[in-house]
Parts: sequence; structure tokens; C-alpha cells
Amino acid sequence: MPTRPAVETATHRERWTVPWWGWVGALALAVLLAAEIHLGQPGVRAWLPYVVLVPLALVSVAALSRITLAVGDDELRVDDAHIPRRFLLAAESLNADERREALGPELDPVAFVVHRPWVRGTVRVYLDDPDDPTPYWIVSSRRPEQLLQALDLPLPAPEEP
Repeated sequence: MPTRPAVETATHRERWTVPWWGWVGALALAVLLAAEIHLGQPGVRAWLPYVVLVPLALVSVAALSRITLAVGDDELRVDDAHIPRRFLLAAESLNADERREALGPELDPVAFVVHRPWVRGTVRVYLDDPDDPTPYWIVSSRRPEQLLQALDLPLPAPEEP
């Protein structure tokens, strides 16, 4: 009889739900696009765009609301991606200006990024995995200070000029 893996306890867990205005905006955009397609035509063209586009918009926003970030005993997990904690080297919280630089001109092309604009906080986690070329993860966080406490990693060493 196969044994079940031990259940990992999460020391930090958060879910990035889309705010109410994201739902309203997606719904309004879907109705507007359906009305453009409809354009007062009789028959199937009158209702089919609404039947297709409105549920599609709602499903799309719901998919954006399913992402979770969790720190467990053995790994850091963001959505479907996960990395063992033994490969985590350092972590830092980024303010708005640092986030803009980190996601813009300073972004390494092989970095792992999961960013949502409606989530204000951002954390960069540096990695030390010889088999993985990814230098760091940049992830959004509603509670970046609690995430840093859960990771229990040192701050990165300052860069030399």
C-alpha cells in the first residue's frame, strides 16, 4: 500500500484575489465588446456575443484570482511553481521605486516573475541552485514583511559600486 506524503504546514499563505473593480471592469469590457458585435442585428447575432463574452470575462478574472503564495516547512510555492527552501539564499522587500527598477531595466531575462499590479507589495528572493539558471524570484505579496519573516532569510549583500 503506497504511503501518503506528509502534509506540509504553511508558515505563510496568501491568495491574490482580484479587487472588485477588476471584476466590474472585465464585465463592462465584455458587455461593451458584445454590444459592438451585436450592433442591433436580429437572430443569433443578438444574444450570442453576450452568452460567449460575459462568461469568458468572468472565468478569466476568476483564473487571475486563484494564485496563491505559500511558505511551507520545506518549500516556497507560488501558484504551480515551487522551490525547496535549501536553495533560497536571501530575500528583500521592494518599495515602489525599487519594484519599478527590478521589473524594468534591472530585470534579468531568466528571473522568475509573478507580479500582479493590484497587489502593492513585492519581494525578491535570491536563489543558490547550481542546476537552475534562475538568479531570483520576484513575487507580489499583500504582506511582504510577514513573508520575509516566514522565509527567515538574510538580506542580500550590498552591491559594490
